[in-house]
Amino acid sequence: MVRHLWRAATRADLQGLPADVAPGLLGARLTTVVEGETVVVRLTEVEAYHGRGTGTVPDPGSHARMGPTPRNATMWGEPGHLYVYLSHGIHSCVNVVCGPDGIAGGVLLRAGQVMEGTDAAARRRPAARTPRDLARGPGRLGDAVGLRHPVHDGIDAIMGTPHHGAVARLELLAEPLAEVASGPRVGVAGIAGTAEFPWRYWIPGDPTVSPFRWGRGAREVSEAM
Repeated sequence: MVRHLWRAATRADLQGLPADVAPGLLGARLTTVVEGETVVVRLTEVEAYHGRGTGTVPDPGSHARMGPTPRNATMWGEPGHLYVYLSHGIHSCVNVVCGPDGIAGGVLLRAGQVMEGTDAAARRRPAARTPRDLARGPGRLGDAVGLRHPVHDGIDAIMGTPHHGAVARLELLAEPLAEVASGPRVGVAGIAGTAEFPWRYWIPGDPTVSPFRWGRGAREVSEAM
């Protein structure tokens, strides 16, 4: 059995472009304390997103592709804060902001293993049939850790400063994983959901990794390439 050691993440760890930072978040731990209940999730799947002007390749799948808006403001701020947005009007999804202050980018936390706080996570995710399913998918992960849009958007996972009744802390593996898989992002439309953007990263063979599905038109674009 492999024993992992974790260390507190720093802003410097997250200064790079999201596509470069994202693989290093695999195996990391996100701890949240919401209304006195602690949940710890080990990250097993993530996706990188670049904003307008971030890196050399425009990212048509990013919330920040057109520039700053009230919705994506956190993505343009200091690295290490969490961008919490609402998906389909229901699910709160959690991203780690990356890149220098003023350069938009984030890493979506797609899936993870609940290591502590299973009871709290299960109450928040009553539809989960097994522990594997508690944080298997970005909406499920957001529910499991208890972070909600809009109140927890912008919470600082580096300093652990209380934010509307919640605290979040990010810890990275002291030694990054030796094996990481990558491929197209899940459910992203058009070319942004093809192998042109292999910015989904996951731990091979981990049972909590979510299944792949094509976004609208992405399969057709991929087959035509």
